[in-house]
Order: sequence, then C-alpha cells, then structure tokens
Amino acid sequence: MVSEPNSSVITKFWQCLMNLPNEFTIKVVNVMLQLKELGKEDPRRVIHSLKVAFAITLVSTFYYLKPLYDSFGSSAMWAVMTVVVVSEFSVGATLGKGLNRGLATFLAGVLGLGSYYMVHSISRGNTTIEPILLGIIIFLATAGATYIRFIPLMKARYDYGLLVFILTFCLVSVSSYRDHEIIDTAQDRVTTILVGGLISVLVNIFLCPVWAGGDLHNLASKNIEKLGNFLEGFGDEYFGTLEAGELNKSLMQGYKSVLNAKQVEDNLVNFARWEPCHGRFRFQYPWQQYQKIGNLSRQCAYRIDALNGFLNNFTKTPKEIKSKIQEPCIKMSMETGKALKQLSISIHKMAPPTSAETHIATSKIYATNLRSMIKTKLWEDTNLFEVVPVVTVASLLLDVVSSTEKLAESIQELSTLAKFKNKESKVAADDEKEIPQTCSDSRGPQHVIIIN
Repeated sequence: MVSEPNSSVITKFWQCLMNLPNEFTIKVVNVMLQLKELGKEDPRRVIHSLKVAFAITLVSTFYYLKPLYDSFGSSAMWAVMTVVVVSEFSVGATLGKGLNRGLATFLAGVLGLGSYYMVHSISRGNTTIEPILLGIIIFLATAGATYIRFIPLMKARYDYGLLVFILTFCLVSVSSYRDHEIIDTAQDRVTTILVGGLISVLVNIFLCPVWAGGDLHNLASKNIEKLGNFLEGFGDEYFGTLEAGELNKSLMQGYKSVLNAKQVEDNLVNFARWEPCHGRFRFQYPWQQYQKIGNLSRQCAYRIDALNGFLNNFTKTPKEIKSKIQEPCIKMSMETGKALKQLSISIHKMAPPTSAETHIATSKIYATNLRSMIKTKLWEDTNLFEVVPVVTVASLLLDVVSSTEKLAESIQELSTLAKFKNKESKVAADDEKEIPQTCSDSRGPQHVIIIN
C-alpha cells in the first residue's frame, strides 16, 4: 500500500509532467509572437538576417570549391569567421568593423613578421635569447596597444581594430617561434580575412543598404517632433480647458524616449562617419552637429519631464490661482510646440528652419508678458504653498522657450554646414497636412516621419 503523503507527491509530479507540453507550447507561441512583432516594428531586420545568411553562404564556397580550398586550406575558415563578426545592421557599422579588422590584421601581420625576422637575426639561432626577445616585444606591443584603447577617440572609432591588432600580433609572433612557415600561414589568413570583410561590406552596401546617417537624421527629427507633441497638449491638460478624451495622452508621453537617446545617437554618429556619400548626404557631412542637436533636445526633454510631473500631481492647485496665468502659459506652450514641429519638419526636409521663427517670436512675447505678471502684486492675499507649483510651471515653460530658441540656432547651424536648400514654401504648405495626422489618431503616435 502506498501511503497517502507519498500518493499526493506522485500525483503532483504526474500533473507537472503532463503540463510540460502545454508550457512548452505556450513559450514557443510567445517567442513566435515576439519574432513577428520584431519584424513588424522594423522590416529591415528580416532583410538584414537574409543578407548575413547570403554573405556566409557565399564565403563558404572557399570550402566547397576544391581550387579555392587547395589555395587557402584550413585558413578559409577565417573568411567565414570574418563575415560573422563584421556583419552589422547598418552600412557604417559594417564598414567601420571591416576596415578596422582588415587594417589591424594587415598591420599586425606585417609587424609580427618583422619582429620574427628581427629577433631571428639578433639571436642568430640562440634558443635561449630568442624567446626572451620575443616576449619583450610582445609585452611592449600589447601594453602600448591596450593603453591606446583608453583614448576616447580611439575607444569610440578604433577599439575593435586595436583588439584585433593585439590578437593577430600575438598569434603571429608566438606561433613564429615554432612554425617556420609562418609567412605562408600569415599570408593565407590575411588574404581570407580581407576577402571575408570585403564580401560582407559589398553585400551590405549593394543589397538593401541600411544607412546609419539616414537613421540618425530621422531620429533627430522624430525626437523634436515628440517634444512638440507634448507642449501642444500640455497647456490644455494642465489648466483643464478641454474635456476628457479630447487629448491623446499616449502621444504626449512620447517625449520619454528622448531622455535615453544619447547612446543611440552617439553610436549612429560614429557609424555615419564611416559611410560614403549617399542620397542627400554629401561627402564630409557635418554628422557631429547632430550630437549638439541631440543634447539640446534632451535638455528640453528634461524640463518637459518636470512639467509632466505636475500633470500627475495629486495636490491640486485651485483653479482661481491657475487662471491668473492661464492664457500666457497656454499660448506659450502651444506656440513652442508648433515651433518644435516646424523644426522637426525642417530637419526632415533638409530646409532652413525659417518657418519656426514666427512661432518662437510669438512664444517669446508671451514669455515676456508672463514674467511681467509674475513680478506684479498678482499673488497678494493668496496661500504661498498654493502659488509655488503654478510659478514653478511658469518658470519651466520659460526655460523650455529658451531651450527651443537654442535648438533652432543649432539647426540653423546644421542648415548652413550641410548647405540645406531653401524649400520653406513647400515645408509651410505640407505642414498643414502633416501635423494634424500626427495628433488625430487615438491609437498612439503615428509619426509622419518615416525612416527611409
């Protein structure tokens, strides 16, 4: 007879065993749904996966075709490894990694062989001195290259190349002590690595290329548009001048992605510098200016985030106190939002940002009026603790107007450096069509700016 406690344990174990297929099926379905969502979010991810698979299939012919295999032997595997390591999502990232790997491999191979011949000529076959000299050279080279990696510019653009240099130099130098046919081995490896990198770069450029410069350009435009979306709705939301449901609150919260965009922007700027001229982006395009625009956008976003905190504040300020500065605040917020959207459209269409000047000038007039009102005896006979939140909101809006003006100046500087053509008449005409599309959809942010 099986005791009752043992019987319940066996029953529970059996139930868990029977539920395993269902749990596995649920996990598989969840993974499939995630994969589908990734493809919908950016179809270029699917294309990139196919491009990498095609490049690896192409380079694997070094093994399949006997003449190629006879020429390179087992070194052909380095070509496959290079394609796997070098292939990145954008052309700039792939080109940067490919050039880093190719140049580092070539330099490390040459210096490794040079150190081998130098040590061999100095030691004259002395088996005691030769490993000591090789060890000293390897120590100095690796220590120097590792220290250079700490330089910010080298870290940003050439870190991968320095890492490959250290690896290749050590492989060539150390193996040269035992392998006296090091020249042939080094030549085969360098050749296959260069071929693998070249195939990866060519596939990435000529088959549905993804340009980091285009992504950076559109990201800057979309981020500024998100800031404008919030400011256009903030005044009415804070002062309660619209009925519930008339504002798209999810659209207003889009600014939060701007707060954490610095790393993405820095990476895209680094990749874009490697790319050749393409489309509307000429040679020596001022990519570094996008970092300045991104920093100013984030400064504005931080102030907007502080304003958003007052929308969710549970300590409600009496309406009679809010109403004292309601009109200039609403107008200032609305005009600043419109200015930011005009700046976004100007970047997207690569036109000088003159259409935003009118909205900025209007917002500055309301800002001057607001400052005058705050300095008057408007707050007499009121509770100080009830006044402070309203004055803080007004102060933050004044800061946002100042940040928007600086952002417009930075975009004007980009326009001058990049030689934007004046298309303001077309921008102003299209603006009336584009912006309402961004604000009317209740399902969430449907940006009119599309990544090419």
